[in-house]
Amino acid sequence: MKICGIICEYNPFHNGHAYLIDQAKKLSECDSIVCIMSGCFTQRGELAFLDRYTRAKHAILAGADAVIELPTIFAAAPAEVFAKGAVKILSSIPDFSTLAFGCENADKEAFLTAAKNSTSETAPFKNVLRQYLKIGSSLTKARSQAMAQINGTESLKFISSPNNILGIEYQKALLTFESHAEILPIERVGAGYTDAKLYKNFSSASAIRNAVYEKKTRLVRKNVPDFVWKDLHNTANTDLYKKIALYSIIRADASELKGILDCTEGLENRLKAFAKSTHNYDEFIKKVTTKRYISSRIRRILVSSVLGINEDLVKKGLKNPLYMKILAVNKQRADSILAALKKSVFPCITRRSDLSHLSKTASDILAVDTLAADIFNLVTDCSFTESQIRLIDTSLEF
Repeated sequence: MKICGIICEYNPFHNGHAYLIDQAKKLSECDSIVCIMSGCFTQRGELAFLDRYTRAKHAILAGADAVIELPTIFAAAPAEVFAKGAVKILSSIPDFSTLAFGCENADKEAFLTAAKNSTSETAPFKNVLRQYLKIGSSLTKARSQAMAQINGTESLKFISSPNNILGIEYQKALLTFESHAEILPIERVGAGYTDAKLYKNFSSASAIRNAVYEKKTRLVRKNVPDFVWKDLHNTANTDLYKKIALYSIIRADASELKGILDCTEGLENRLKAFAKSTHNYDEFIKKVTTKRYISSRIRRILVSSVLGINEDLVKKGLKNPLYMKILAVNKQRADSILAALKKSVFPCITRRSDLSHLSKTASDILAVDTLAADIFNLVTDCSFTESQIRLIDTSLEF
C-alpha cells in the first residue's frame, strides 16, 4: 500500500481542504490518504474551533482513510517543530510515500532548494540572520529575509508566503529524518491563509471562524461541506480558557516560563509584568506583542504554560520514539489501513492496553494530550471518551 500523508488542522474543515484531499488522491497515485491532525490546540496557539473527533470525522467523510492526532507538544509549536513532529510520525510508517500540502506556489524543486539552503545555514547566512534579529524581526521573518539576501530578492515572495513556509519546513523535516517520501505541493484555491474576507466558495478557516462567531452564517454554508455545516453549532467557547491561560502566567515563576520553547530574551519578564496589570486575554496579547514577539508566538507560550510543556520535553519528543493516536478510520477500509499503520515502528494507540508499549518520553507526551483534552472538555462543556477509534461509515448520509 502507498500512503499519501496530509498534515492539517481542519479548524474547521472547508471546501479548500476538500479540494486538497481530492487533488492528493488524483495526483499522488497513492492507495490511501492518512491525515495527521492537531488535536485540542492549534499552531496559532488557540483552542481548536471544534473537538478533535468531530474534525477527524469530517476528514474521513471528505475522503481521508485515517486520521492520526498530532501530539500537542508539536501541534502548538513554531512551524519548524510542528513540521518535524508530524513528519517524524508519518515517516515511521513504511508505506508512507508522499506528503501533500497546499501552498501558494507548487514548484517542487523550489521547495527542495529552499529547504537545502535553509538547512545548511552557512556562516554568511547566520551573520545576516543575526542582523535582522537585532533590528526586531521575528525568527521566521528574519530567516526569510536572510535567505532572500543571500539567494536573491526574487526568492523572498516564495519563502515568505505562509503555506510555502510550512512547505519548506515539511521538506526540511523529510531530509532530517531521511524519509524516502516525496512532497506533492498543490496550489491553493480561493482565499489566502490570513484572508479575513468571506468569499462565495473558498474562504480561509479564519474567515469562517470569525463569521460563525459573529453569526454571519449565510455565506459560511457555501464554504463548507454539508456534514461540516451540521456540526458548526458545537463550536468551542474560548472565554474560560482565556482566563485559565492568564492565570497560568500569573501563577508561574519567571524561571518556569523561561523553560518554555521560544520564551527567550527576557520575554518571561514581559509576560509576568503585563499579566499583573491586564486581566483581559486579548488585551494582554496585544500589549505583549511586538514586531519581534508576534502574537501567535505569545499564544503558543501561553498554551505551553497551561499544559506544562517545557522545551526539554519538546526536544525529547523529536529525539525519542513516539506513538500514533488514531482518532478516526474509514469503516469500509479499516482492516487494510489499520494493518498498514500498525507496521509503524511506533505503537498504535487504539485501546488502553497499548499504553504499556510506550517509552517514558512517549508516556509523558501522551499525558499532555490527555490534559489538553480534559481542559478542552472543561472549557467547552464537552465529554469525549478515549476508549476506542471512531469508525466512520462513509456509506451513510450525514
